Amino acid sequence: MIDTIKKTLLAGLGAAVVTRDKVEAALSDLVKQGKVSSTEAREMAEKIAADGKKEFETLSGELNARIKDVLAGFNRNTQDRLDALDARVRALEHHHETKGKPKATSKGT
Repeated sequence: MIDTIKKTLLAGLGAAVVTRDKVEAALSDLVKQGKVSSTEAREMAEKIAADGKKEFETLSGELNARIKDVLAGFNRNTQDRLDALDARVRALEHHHETKGKPKATSKGT
């Protein structure tokens, strides 16, 4: 499960790199065509990068919270199972202790 999450994050980072390259190429084309100045293109690139970073951090935080919730659920389930097993062991030990003791008999005949 952790490997799947890592692969998903790495794929997202790879997509971000490709997107960045495409944005830079598109802005470079706009500068070459004279539609925007190089200063405007740089400002656009910085804004796009800042927005992307902000979105990545938001999504990363949400993913982290969800992973913690899932792991907490596993921990609760595991603890419940351990508690149930502990209760069974105690019951079996108690049964064994009471069954194994010799009964008091009267020898009065």
